[in-house]
Amino acid sequence: MAISLYTSRVVLNSLGIDDYGTYNVVGGMVGMFAVISGALSGAISRFITFELGKDNGEKLSRVFSTSVNIQLITSFIIIILGEIVGVWFLNHKMVIPDGRIVAANWVLQCSLLSFCINLISIPYNACIIAHERMTAFAYISILEAVLKLAVCFLIVISPWDRLVSYAVLLLCVAVIIRLIYGLYCHRHFQESHYRFIYDRDLFKEMAGFSGWSFFTNGAYVFNTQGINLLINLFFGVGVNAARGIASQVEHAVRHLVDSFTMAINPQITKSYAAGDKDSMFQLVCRGAKYSYFLLLFLSLPVFMEADQILTIWLKTVPEHTTIFVRLSIVATLIRIVGKPGHTASMATGKIRRYVLWVTPVYLLAFPLTWIAFSLGAVSESTYIILIVVNLVVEIVRLGVMKGLLDFPIGTFLRDVCIRILIVTLVSLVLPLCLVLSMPQSWWRFVLSLILCIVNVAVSVYFLGMTVDERKHINVLISKKLHLL
Repeated sequence: MAISLYTSRVVLNSLGIDDYGTYNVVGGMVGMFAVISGALSGAISRFITFELGKDNGEKLSRVFSTSVNIQLITSFIIIILGEIVGVWFLNHKMVIPDGRIVAANWVLQCSLLSFCINLISIPYNACIIAHERMTAFAYISILEAVLKLAVCFLIVISPWDRLVSYAVLLLCVAVIIRLIYGLYCHRHFQESHYRFIYDRDLFKEMAGFSGWSFFTNGAYVFNTQGINLLINLFFGVGVNAARGIASQVEHAVRHLVDSFTMAINPQITKSYAAGDKDSMFQLVCRGAKYSYFLLLFLSLPVFMEADQILTIWLKTVPEHTTIFVRLSIVATLIRIVGKPGHTASMATGKIRRYVLWVTPVYLLAFPLTWIAFSLGAVSESTYIILIVVNLVVEIVRLGVMKGLLDFPIGTFLRDVCIRILIVTLVSLVLPLCLVLSMPQSWWRFVLSLILCIVNVAVSVYFLGMTVDERKHINVLISKKLHLL
């Protein structure tokens, strides 16, 4: 997280606001192809984890090899679409600063190759996560962050165009990480030894699952990269730079929480595969609650002192960045609650009803933003729309889970929603009073940081946890103190 934040600062200062915004919007355009890849990636993760939970080694091996075949085919399709649609859109429709179109085309080509390399790595990533080898995943992720940090220093001394150098070096990082994932899996997991097979029934089953997931991933891509393109068309690359920085902050504070949910997801799928719904429901509720608490713990200080943090971090802060950061944190806090429930729904393999109800609601953010911008709304309005849409999505998701899994909505509302609402309100009171009563300064920054951390920790312990959870925490703390 720390490396990611520092990297963003160096890249912004090295490239400048216009080149940083150009990279963000061009790379984001390539990211829109995740509408194709994301659906298949979700199917791969689900099927590998499910078969591991069923302890079916032969089927697991066939799932892995079929997954690699699928990703190779998908990569070929994305390259073709990128070279035809992407190149045309970049050179004829996008708003790129004068004299930077050649560099933007370099970014497009490198981003396409990086995207496809990462795509082929997905079956290997899924194996590591399904086997719950989180230490290996952590070490590889840290290595990737360090390599990206090295890229930042290299572009500072690069004798060539810095934007082009940045894109090429990130492509090199993608290749290195892909090789490491492949070598680790080949050494530790028998099923990851690729062999060319064509299992028509398995391919059809995975294609059916991913066909419905296609719509869910399409909505996500439109609500992220699609809105990024709308901002470019209506406001230009300067506002794209502000949105890119806000996305970096959101990603940084969310990354630790994503790692937490990543550790829970295999257990949710394995519990369903083993027929243990009670354990699955408990994991969904606790996963939603503690994901939110962890994100609140990390993001509340950022929310309260966004101006000061951005100034320290970036020195030159693009206009709109502060409000983008604050609103994106609110939208992410709402969305993080539904992640374990999404995993539980995917575990069933019967996702038609889930997609038909949840996805159209979530997809509303893109057309509503388009309408708002066309009517003259400010750029910040897209985050307001996303916050409202995320709230409605979570309500609809619970209803669908009730029908799909007989999910206990009452328990979820009582043990998760009410507790996180109370913790949030109590955690906000003292930091908000401090920020409103003191002018911006280093003293306020330090006091606000301490107050946010202490307030969230105390509120979670006394108001967010059940009696049994507090007892469990007390036992863990006692053991740690005893070891000291």
